[in-house]
Amino acid sequence: MIDLLTALALVLVIEGLLYAAAPDGMRRMAAMAAETPSSTLRTAGLVAAIVGVALVWLLRP
Repeated sequence: MIDLLTALALVLVIEGLLYAAAPDGMRRMAAMAAETPSSTLRTAGLVAAIVGVALVWLLRP
């Protein structure tokens, strides 16, 4: 459970840094995501999840 909470905290840190460093870029990225078809977003999300699970599997003993 601690690992899950740590991972969620790191997501918040990374997203917070992105919004702090490039707020206009993040706003443009959100606008682009709103215009992207749902199927494309779903596929990208699934690929990101699979890559994330693979990385955790490879990195954790």
